[in-house]
Amino acid sequence: MRDTGQTAGEHKLDQRQLLAALRAFRRGDFSVRLPDDLDGLDGELAEAFNDAVGLNDRISKEFERLRDAVGRQGKINQRAALPGALGSWNDSVEAVNSLITDMVHPTAEMARVIGAVAKGDLSQTMDLENEDHPLRGEFLRIGKVVNTMVGQLGSFVSEVTRVAREVGTEGKLGGQAKVAGVAGAWKDLTDNVNLMAANLTGQVRNIA
Repeated sequence: MRDTGQTAGEHKLDQRQLLAALRAFRRGDFSVRLPDDLDGLDGELAEAFNDAVGLNDRISKEFERLRDAVGRQGKINQRAALPGALGSWNDSVEAVNSLITDMVHPTAEMARVIGAVAKGDLSQTMDLENEDHPLRGEFLRIGKVVNTMVGQLGSFVSEVTRVAREVGTEGKLGGQAKVAGVAGAWKDLTDNVNLMAANLTGQVRNIA
């Protein structure tokens, strides 16, 4: 009888089984596992492999949960959590959490400013810095657009208020609103206010 070097009752790792498990792992199959009843070094190898695959499985499921919670349900305070993750595993989780924070900040800032505008507060602007670094790219462009919008709205309201006070309250005829850099509907609104003020001025002068 050929000597296999295996004592009766010992459970050894089949190399073909290990190769098949590694190939499945490489294909992204995180359900693959090696037997958990192996002895000695083979048992330690199987345990380490199963732990690594299990950790990948947990990370994958946690990222799927985040995709659903943050991306689809709008729960922007959600973050990835992977207890027991060390080294680069933990770095990967922290990188995803930092990415979410960096993407959420401009959205939250925009919502804050628009909410303030809806309440009549035109003093608020978007913060163009995210904690320790300035916004860049599309985030910076969006921030500037929102701040420009608030600035133009503030200028328009200020000028309309001034013209209404001068013409309607103080009797200073001929007042006109001047809002720099406006276009489209903003310019139409400004022109309509000026037309109204001019008509009122003309009517008063005709009476006089």
